[in-house]
Amino acid sequence: MKHGNKNRLAFFIGIPVIVLLVLLRFGFYFVKSDGFNGLPILIPILLLCFILFALITSALLAAWVYLDCKRRGDDPVLWAIVVFIATPFIGLLIYFLRRSEMKTICPACGHRISVRANYCEECGTLIKKEDHSVMERKGTHHLKFIISGIVSMVLMLACLTGFIVSAAVGDGINTNAASHDRVWNLGTISMNYNTYLNGVWKLDFRSASEGFVKEQYMTITDADTQLLYADISCGTVPDGAALVLWLVQGEIKKSIDVTKLSEPLAYPLHEFENGKVYVRLQINGVENTVSEICIK
Repeated sequence: MKHGNKNRLAFFIGIPVIVLLVLLRFGFYFVKSDGFNGLPILIPILLLCFILFALITSALLAAWVYLDCKRRGDDPVLWAIVVFIATPFIGLLIYFLRRSEMKTICPACGHRISVRANYCEECGTLIKKEDHSVMERKGTHHLKFIISGIVSMVLMLACLTGFIVSAAVGDGINTNAASHDRVWNLGTISMNYNTYLNGVWKLDFRSASEGFVKEQYMTITDADTQLLYADISCGTVPDGAALVLWLVQGEIKKSIDVTKLSEPLAYPLHEFENGKVYVRLQINGVENTVSEICIK
């Protein structure tokens, strides 16, 4: 009994801890990514609500599975974790395919037997039919978890739909490469790698949607003497295609066409101030591009 209580305690404490970690991760992203600057506030709210309702749905259905497992003599903690981690849809499908048959206790020897059994497998005692009907009436249990889980799932899908529609419409989403706010892309990019280590931004992509913008925050420590170095090679340049390098700091906005650099670019920064600056690459049709950009 004590072991079962410990398992239940671990399960019901673990769920809030996971929810808290998700919220902390969301908050950490908010701080690290300069918040959600350049996005209408509705989009991150819908995303957060979708995540929360998804976790609540998983937790409620996992709780029902936990209680159902206990009635069947299975490992409730194991199955609850499977349902929670594998999402309710996949987790419940696996559980219903693999769960044990409902069992009851033989009144003569105490052995666990199937509720459909006519005789006890252990001692051979005849099982009365009225015992079966009692078990059948208890077939549906803890409906509050199922109903709450379904309601939470509907809210989760509503938030997801709202998020997708809001993002697809794009109202209020900043996609302007010259903006002093963060740029959010509605298109796609096919990358080989994108890294920023020791002040060096390396971007290698195969192709991207028209006008797609990749950006990186960099820091100017001495605007009078430092230069922005850009070594960029565009492997495929169809007619009319271009790659534009943007430097944006407040109201200062500079753009340079780097589609066909014959040698690495060394751009002076004396027009800027010390501090952070957005370094952006606006991709207009070029493909198979390799770039390495830094300030020094």
